[in-house]
Amino acid sequence: MKPAAAHPVEGPAAPVEDLLRRHAPQVLGALVRRYGHFDLAEEAVQEALLAAAGQWPGQGAPENPRGWLIRVASRRLTDLLRSEEARRRREETAAALTPRDAFTAPAPGESRAPAEDDTLTLLFLCCHPGLTPPAQVALTLRAVGGLTTAEIARAHLVPEATMAQRISRAKQKIRGVRFRQPTGDDRDERLAAVLQVLYLIFNEGYTATSGPALHRADLAREAIRLTRAVRRLLPAEGAVTGLLALMLLTEARAPARTGPHGELVPLDEQDRTRWDRDAIAEGLKLVEESLGQPPVGAYQLQAAIAALHDEAADADATDWPQILGLYELLVQRAPEPMARLGRVVAVAMVHGPDQGLRELSALEGELGDHHRLHAVRAHLLERAGDREGARAAYAKAAGRTLSAPEARYLRTRATRLADRADAD
Repeated sequence: MKPAAAHPVEGPAAPVEDLLRRHAPQVLGALVRRYGHFDLAEEAVQEALLAAAGQWPGQGAPENPRGWLIRVASRRLTDLLRSEEARRRREETAAALTPRDAFTAPAPGESRAPAEDDTLTLLFLCCHPGLTPPAQVALTLRAVGGLTTAEIARAHLVPEATMAQRISRAKQKIRGVRFRQPTGDDRDERLAAVLQVLYLIFNEGYTATSGPALHRADLAREAIRLTRAVRRLLPAEGAVTGLLALMLLTEARAPARTGPHGELVPLDEQDRTRWDRDAIAEGLKLVEESLGQPPVGAYQLQAAIAALHDEAADADATDWPQILGLYELLVQRAPEPMARLGRVVAVAMVHGPDQGLRELSALEGELGDHHRLHAVRAHLLERAGDREGARAAYAKAAGRTLSAPEARYLRTRATRLADRADAD
């Protein structure tokens, strides 16, 4: 199939890949809205993307890429519907749902429905409350992010077959769910679920919970890309703006978070000249904007905390009293254990490690044996001068994390304290 009105693509691979990734959720959304059959529609879209990836680099991208992809995917979906066991019933359903012009690519600039709205609706569908968070994340990365099942499986360090099953079960669970944006109170709750999924994807990319790498840049970048897309659709939502700001301000530090051998470099020891200043500038602007978009929630407050870290010329210049004040607001609005753990660190920086240790003891019931609790305790004990207690806590934290770089860092701290004790 030869695209009409083609435009040559320079440096074929990357531009075409970016173009396809940008249009994939819009095309899938258009097909699901028109025909239903999420799983078959996704298969049809994947085949259309493969066809485009094979043709566009050499022949040039069509003038209306989305229309071209919709036309090819629609044809393939019709073939898939016809091949099902209930052939007559599916053909009748497809015929009833198919507009007369379904197989004609819209003229450039034309669209029967807002393409970007389809992307947001697709996000709402993938983050349906009937799905578990892991299923929401996997389905979002597959359907909206355009990652292959193999890529998602590698990112989560599970076998491809396991991830395929997870995605398949998620698709089955949302079968029959109407393809529409939620309204009223349900809309706010569902948007919160979408943002939580994007936040989870980013966090897994920025600090991998397991495996040999500390940072999975592909996941972090994908979360930022998807959050940008949501913000284009909902520019007045402070939570969306705040989440994007938080991601940018956090990811800006990524170049300095690891040493030459992949070792973890803590925030107070990082070479801040390596931070991404463009990302910080954009993030700071978004923080200011988000704080003017009430109500001010957890994402805006976390972004404001990240901004104070990024604005400091060095660790000693960090405005810890202001950070503590923001954490006080954060735990009032979202009293989650990790937010409270961050507050403990701020308390220790403002009022000393002994006060921080007293506050930390109150979190033991909630965080249990989590490695971050032990790591914070180790840091505070070291600052308080209790080397043996700190060494034991570092060793305990190292034994409880599944992240190889974190474990190496924690063991190194424990070993260093043990060597120092021997030297004394």
